Amino acid sequence: MPIYEYRCADCGRKTTVLTLRVSEQVEPKCERCGSGKLARLMSRFALVRSEDSRLDDLADPSSLGDLDENDPKSMARWMRKMGKELGEDAGDDFDEMIDEMEAGGGKDAEEGDDSDGGAAGGEDDC
Repeated sequence: MPIYEYRCADCGRKTTVLTLRVSEQVEPKCERCGSGKLARLMSRFALVRSEDSRLDDLADPSSLGDLDENDPKSMARWMRKMGKELGEDAGDDFDEMIDEMEAGGGKDAEEGDDSDGGAAGGEDDC
């Protein structure tokens, strides 16, 4: 089913028209103002790639050129890219962790900053 997009010459709004067949003749009208003065737009399209193709691209050493494993922001960008390429939803915790890393922090930074020097327990804890 082809989907065509048009821009209205009168009001400037974009209108989408779905047809059942390529050979079907349509007379599109603007959804906002009803005008028939529409110019057809080039639509974006999706390219279907196999999982093997995506994994091959991710394993390409040239895609790791700007990765610095000691920089949390660099690792966060790489992890976000991996998540998008694999198409899996890792959950809100994963997104939260990446956001923290991009902000320059993270769980390791917070855990390493104990005010009591990392000592556990004590007389007051009894």
